[in-house]
Parts: sequence; structure tokens; C-alpha cells
Amino acid sequence: MSKLVRSAMPLFAAATMLATSALAAPPGTRPDIRIAEGPAFSMASIPAYKGDHKDIYAYIDAHKAEDVANLQRWVRQPSVSAQNIGIKEMAALAAADLKKIGFKEAEVVPTSGHPGVWGYYDAGAAKTLAVYMMLDVQPVEEKDWQVKPFDGALVDHPLGKVLMARGATNTKGPERAFLNAVEAIIATRGKLPVNLMILAECEEELGSIHYPELIAKYADRLKTAAGSIYPGGGQSPADGAVAMQLGNKGVLYIELEAKGSATGGGPQKAEIHSSWKATTDAPAWRLAQALATLTTADGNTILVPGYYDSIRQPNAEERSLFNGTLPGWTKREVNTRKSFAIDHWYDKMDARASLTRYLFDTTLNIDGLSSGYDGPGMKTILPHRAFAKLDSRLVPDQTPEESLRLIKAHLVAKGFSDIEVRQLSGYPPSQTSVSAPLVQAVLATYNKYGLPVDVSPRSGGSRPSYVFTKTLGIPDVTLAIGHGADAHAPNEYLLIDPKPGSKVFGLSAMEKFYVDTLYALAATK
Repeated sequence: MSKLVRSAMPLFAAATMLATSALAAPPGTRPDIRIAEGPAFSMASIPAYKGDHKDIYAYIDAHKAEDVANLQRWVRQPSVSAQNIGIKEMAALAAADLKKIGFKEAEVVPTSGHPGVWGYYDAGAAKTLAVYMMLDVQPVEEKDWQVKPFDGALVDHPLGKVLMARGATNTKGPERAFLNAVEAIIATRGKLPVNLMILAECEEELGSIHYPELIAKYADRLKTAAGSIYPGGGQSPADGAVAMQLGNKGVLYIELEAKGSATGGGPQKAEIHSSWKATTDAPAWRLAQALATLTTADGNTILVPGYYDSIRQPNAEERSLFNGTLPGWTKREVNTRKSFAIDHWYDKMDARASLTRYLFDTTLNIDGLSSGYDGPGMKTILPHRAFAKLDSRLVPDQTPEESLRLIKAHLVAKGFSDIEVRQLSGYPPSQTSVSAPLVQAVLATYNKYGLPVDVSPRSGGSRPSYVFTKTLGIPDVTLAIGHGADAHAPNEYLLIDPKPGSKVFGLSAMEKFYVDTLYALAATK
């Protein structure tokens, strides 16, 4: 066991990662999640990484223009998975880049859906690292952007010079920056300090439906890895603080449809004149009434019986991480709300309550509603179909299978058996212990740079890291360095050149951090 791991172990007992009790919330109430003040995880327990790779840093500085151009190449290739725009081309581009860098294996891998990309770099090293990448991006509404979303423009921003494009921060920009760092190491030292297995998907924005197929193809090899990493941004522009999450919530994504039928009533073939509402059932109202049974009137408490029952109380490690993260959350949550133009959290929650809910509570959210005419002017119709898309973020020990079963059973019990429920995506939550050697190596690298780090047990969002932690049984962590914003939104950007005095890493500093992380991992015992 490494010194880094031993230094953290006194914080946590062997039972740290064991679930202790489920939370069964009475109907109409949210789970009573209790986290008392107590021991708090501290970065001071982690010795800083001491390595200094000046020759590689100098190479990165000297090749900055090429590195920026590499990011621009990636974001200029559209790869909108939902619309199947440019996916094959993006996969081919990524595989070609891996081959050019020196990966012994680099290929586009077919799945039942969009393809993925596999790459293997054999450094003859003692340790192997898996790298998760996503190559797809969200759709765009070009009229809402200040630049064309796939032009890869460099734009002046209040924080400095940014790359503004779809995929700039989520996450083609950070991923290609990681490959820039890999190129710099090979060019300078001849080989990497670790072997790399890269397994990229092109369906993350669709719920990673076929990523398990890619994992299954290379599972025996991936299980030999010391862990997996995901290059991404995570620094606060205000003070350079890093938000590092050791896991992710799971997700269930479903579509509900109400349509004219013998059971539900209403027109069955096409929309009809709205005057017939005097005699005819309306699928849109049917769907609205079904949705209204799922939560309380404010939408904040789930009324599906049993939906909260499998949620467990936070364990000892999670409570320690929570208490260590709370001061940073308290400092920044007001600005977080302002950035989203949110006046207040519901129930007027304070910082402690809002962080508790964000990390440890489940959700049921309406992502979209669709029915009939929504264009300019008027069109008086009674639509024959209505749709709603919902997502639920899942926490331990929820599963998408049980959550879906509960929702379906609830709708039937409420008399809505005619509402069709289709699962579009779903996977369980994931988590890695802070004492894992991979995590300790990353934290040691943050400490080298003196960065304030909020280490939390999971993020409020989702990605398919369960394939690493559950399927493969290896630790997984996001490298949350650098700054970007407006993922999934107009004017998405990644900071390339921070303004003087900024505490946020720009592109070259990100790449140097990636270099240090690889060498820090190689040095663990």
C-alpha cells in the first residue's frame, strides 16, 4: 500500500463503503437524510506530488499553437448523436489521431448503435490506465449563439481568451487537451510512464445505451487497469477551486405517451377540430393529469409509492467528504444560483440542506412536453397524441429497473394504464473511495499546485462510470481541471488563455496537470 493511501485510511473504517440503512419516506415527504457535523476530509492529509517535468512543460509551451489547433479540429467536426450528424466522421478522426500519436491499436468499433473508438498504447509500463471519452455532443440552435457553434472560434471573454464551440468543454476540448499532453510526453521522453487504454463512445448524450457493448469487448483487458480517468473541467472562475466528484448519480430516462384509444378515449388517427372537445376526450389533458400524480403540486416531492425506499443514509466516508465540501459549497452556492438566474432553492434551503439534497437525494424531472400546435398565431385543434420526456437521477441504492417498475405500477394504480411508458436510457449510480491509489495520485497532483479542492462522493449529474466501478471493479475519477461553461447551452466555451492574475488553469496548464497526474499514478505502489 502506498504512503498516500495509508495517510487517508485512518479517516475511514473498513465499513465506510457499506450501506447501513435504507430511507423509507412516508407518503408525501422526502427522505430524511441526516448528516451531522463531524469529521471532515482534508486535503492536508495528502502529500503533494513532488515531480517536476520541465522538459515536457517546455514542449507544451512551445507547441501551444498546435495544441489549440488540435482542439479546434475536434470541435469543428460536428458529432450530434441525437441527430446522427457527423458521428462516423468524428469516430474516424479520433481513431486517426490515436494512431498518429503512437497507439499500437487504434480502431473504430461498431456497436448496435453509434460506433465507439478503442485505442491501446503499450509503454511496457507496470501500470495501465483506462481513459473514458465521449465524442458526441448536444444539438444546437445556431440562432442563439454569438458565433457559429462548429466554427471553433477563439473569442474574447471576461475571463480571457476562450474556445467557443459545441463540445468545447463537454468534453471534446478537455479530451483532446489530454491527448496533447500524451503527445508532449512521447515527443520528449520517447514513451509514456503508464500504458493507456482509451475507450470512447459516441452515445453519451443518448444515455450511453450501447457503451456496455464496448466494455464487454475489451473487459478482460480493461480489468487489468489501475483505474479509469475522464478528462474534464471543474475549476471555479472566482478562486480556482476544484470540484472533484468521486462518482455519479445514475439515471432513468423515460418517455410517456398519451394517445387516442378505446381505453383512454380521444381521436385515434389524427388531430381534430377543437370544437369536438365538447364531446371528446383529449390525450393532452390525459397526459397532464397523469403527470400531476407523480409529484406534489410544487413538483418537488415524488409521490410514487416506494420511490424513496431504497435510498440509504450516507456512510462514514460520504459524511466526511460532505463535511469537507460544505464550506466551499457555502461560499459558492449563491453565485451558482445567480449564474442560472435562480432566485432561491425550493423550500428556501440553506447551503447545508441544498448540498445534502444535491448529493444524496433522487429526482424526477420533466425534460420536455409536446403536443399539437406551438407555432405563431392560432390553430384550434384537439391533438390525438401527447408526449413527455422525464429523467430521474438515482442515488445508492436505487436502480433504473426498480424505479421504472414503481412508476409504471403507480400509473396503473391511478387509472392510467393507457399511458405508454418507454425507457430510453438507464444505468445505476457509481462511486469510488477516496482512499483508492488512483484518487490519491490525483489529489496529490492538485496539492502540488496548491489548489483548493472540494472532494464530494458524487456529482449531481450522470455518466456511465458504473461500467468501471461495478462491471469492471476498478476505481474511476474525473480530472476536474481548467474551466469551461454553458455545456448543453448556447455559447459553450473552454478557457484557453486566462486573464493575468487568474487562478484558473488555461489550456497549457491543464496539459501540464495531465502530465503530472500520469507520472503520479505511475509512482504509486
